[in-house]
Amino acid sequence: MATDVKVPVLGESITEATLGEWLKQPGDTVAADEPIASLETDKVALEVPAPVAGVLGKHVVAVGDTVEVGAIIATVEEGGSGASASAAKAAPAPAAASTAPEPSADDETASSITLSPAVRRLVLEHGVDPSKIEGTGKDGRLTKDDVEKYVKSGAQSSAAEKGAESQPAPAATVTDTSAGASRKEERVRMTRLRQTVAKRLKEAQDTAALLTTFNDVDMTAVIEAREKYKDLFAKKHGVKLGFMGFFTKAACLALKDVPSVNAQIEGDEIVYYDYADISVAVSAPNGLVVPVIRNAETLSFADVENTIGDFGKRAKDGTLTMADMKGGTFTISNGGVFGSLLSTPIINPPQSAVLGLHRIEQRAVVMPNGEIKARPMMYLALSYDHRLVDGREAVTFLVRIKEAIEDPTRLLIDL
Repeated sequence: MATDVKVPVLGESITEATLGEWLKQPGDTVAADEPIASLETDKVALEVPAPVAGVLGKHVVAVGDTVEVGAIIATVEEGGSGASASAAKAAPAPAAASTAPEPSADDETASSITLSPAVRRLVLEHGVDPSKIEGTGKDGRLTKDDVEKYVKSGAQSSAAEKGAESQPAPAATVTDTSAGASRKEERVRMTRLRQTVAKRLKEAQDTAALLTTFNDVDMTAVIEAREKYKDLFAKKHGVKLGFMGFFTKAACLALKDVPSVNAQIEGDEIVYYDYADISVAVSAPNGLVVPVIRNAETLSFADVENTIGDFGKRAKDGTLTMADMKGGTFTISNGGVFGSLLSTPIINPPQSAVLGLHRIEQRAVVMPNGEIKARPMMYLALSYDHRLVDGREAVTFLVRIKEAIEDPTRLLIDL
């Protein structure tokens, strides 16, 4: 008996998604609740599990198709066997195709193990055997970091070379020059997440009166505090003491002093929040996502660091949910981890402001006594909707951040 595989509920107000990748092919044996396809929504990628154990039937929709909640995308034959499919794979090819290359062992292995789209691409790109890599993700599944560390270790150098030779070249337009060099072009369909990000950012530019105000901050005190307490902090809380903990708590302090930065415009009304739900920009395989730290003003440094660390890990694993992204009253984006010196971040609608952090570098600073010293400095950028936030308030907000970072004691005594 065949059981339909349907698109699950995707989250509040989300009615459709794009089929990103089939994780199982027709004829493959699947277990109950085993992921068989990956869907891309406006905010996250999620997997569709098999409703029952059996053999996957035909694909009803193709990669790239838009599907609605409840739509049938495949069928599963209950209690079936994958023997027929295996036999079909092992059968000799027709004479007309006898010269076609056979799939490599790495391709077969990657197909038999459930991998996220990003991990699958990485495995095939490097030609490694995923069964030989220890997974650190949920239920022991592989993450991108697992594969990248395995490749860098050099343990599979020969296998990678073999896999690279057996992989067909990606679809591309190649033009040879007179010097014999090749010029390649590749067209890749935009993911639904990337399309949505592009649309929302353009809407922010078209709707909000965007303005950015800058300041800089001396990171000496925070660096010294981290160095002094990092070992004790890690031992007690099981997480590293990072810069984001300081900036999140400093932002909560500043938002309380300048509530308009934490407010939103709804129609002809302004909504003020007495809590700080901080969205933090995190890199995911399919783009940038912004999960939310709920009630950050009530959390300890350890709580903030643990939450951010969990977001980062789940973003790489592709296990962030719609609930993780929902809401948010203010955003912090740390471009410094990628080496950014200065930027003008765009707000995340319907929020009214975003704080941009940048790299730390030694710069000459004139001290109060006139002495010139090299200090670890960081540029701060606050982009905001000028319809709601005045320049005076934006400057005041950044000054509060600067004061709290340069004198972290203020975070403890609420100054």
